[in-house]
Amino acid sequence: MKKIVFSSLAIVLFAIATNAQGFRAGIKVGANGTKIDGQSFEVGYKLSYQAGVFFEADFNKKFGIQPEVLFGQTSSRTVTGINAAATNLNSSQDVNLNYLSIPVLLRYNVGKIVTLNLGPQFSILLNKDNTLLQNGQQAFKSGDFAMVGGVQLNFSVLRIYGRYNVGLSNINDVDNQEKWKSQQIQLGVGFKL
Repeated sequence: MKKIVFSSLAIVLFAIATNAQGFRAGIKVGANGTKIDGQSFEVGYKLSYQAGVFFEADFNKKFGIQPEVLFGQTSSRTVTGINAAATNLNSSQDVNLNYLSIPVLLRYNVGKIVTLNLGPQFSILLNKDNTLLQNGQQAFKSGDFAMVGGVQLNFSVLRIYGRYNVGLSNINDVDNQEKWKSQQIQLGVGFKL
């Protein structure tokens, strides 16, 4: 699965670089407010982080594409009394999931400075929290699919962005009784190389 995703991303980036009017690359870092929706998790966002690389390619003055490769963390806290049959927990526990995420965003340039972004994000779970187990099996699925929307301010080499990510897939790998979906609010900066 990982090889397919990375091979597909490499092909897309090569096609963009050869056909795009303006191709730019850079690095980015930011803060995430993350949560996992579901009865087993506390309501509210927890602070985490994300960092990675971005690529920007304009098709014309208004439209372009912005694929990225990001390392980020989704954090939440289980509630006291989480289904004891499903896990080995009797009290609340912090949950930190590390993901390699690949958003592929459509860019709409409102003006010279403001860009709107919208598109899918595919995430691969790099670690599984071993404190949440059912019969020795991991509690979280190995992948997540989300939709991303946001706004970005573009200055010569500086990018300032804000986004909202909503998970569309159920990341619960314990049972089918409860759906767990991730949500993130992201704020950060990028630097064009």
